[in-house]
Amino acid sequence: MSRLIVLDTETTGLSAATGDRIIEIGCVELVARKLTGNNRHFYVNPERDSHEDALKVHGISNEFLRDKPKFAEIADDLMEYLRGAEIIIHNAPFDVGFLNKELELLGREGFHTIAASVTDTLVMAKELWPGKRNSLDSLCDRLGVDNSGRTLHGALLDAELLADVYINMTRGQDALLIDAADEESEVTQVEVIDLRGIELPVLRASEQELAAHAEVLNQLDKASGGKTIWRTAEISVA
Repeated sequence: MSRLIVLDTETTGLSAATGDRIIEIGCVELVARKLTGNNRHFYVNPERDSHEDALKVHGISNEFLRDKPKFAEIADDLMEYLRGAEIIIHNAPFDVGFLNKELELLGREGFHTIAASVTDTLVMAKELWPGKRNSLDSLCDRLGVDNSGRTLHGALLDAELLADVYINMTRGQDALLIDAADEESEVTQVEVIDLRGIELPVLRASEQELAAHAEVLNQLDKASGGKTIWRTAEISVA
């Protein structure tokens, strides 16, 4: 049965390549496109301070993170939880880039060795609504997902919102998810009705209707220069 994990991270800044680190990870599990409640949420000590602009986005203070576990301490739990699942991320290169950097710092193989696949909902949204704003907030508004509790970015809340967004974006796929029980269900019996004994009334055109019809045909024939099929057929018969 398909297992999906919707994942989001918060970070100290925008560039893993220049030393920014993960400070929060939120994961929401779906099985057969339904929320299971088997979620994961981690605050992580990044061993550095967040940039001022990043603090304005997530609101997680440096002091709050001082006593939180380092990524090395949660890595085994996180990777085992994600192993073999299809991972759903909004703007996947950003989050995957940070996860790869954290794994690299631990001397581990890349994220692609853990996940069965990664689906980027930002790419999906751009294909569905080209030229539109496709941020998470914009998608929530467009798809009727309640994001009124999202005053700041938070990894778990954003993952929960993205799970709703993803389900709404892919709702047309529900028809493809045929339950095995449905396949084995008996074919509904349709009652056969004998129509041979039913006489249908014949409504004949009146003289006025026949005359109006003939006038329309004459006008069409005149417009075509006498090349209508019925006029050609009359000449051939004659």
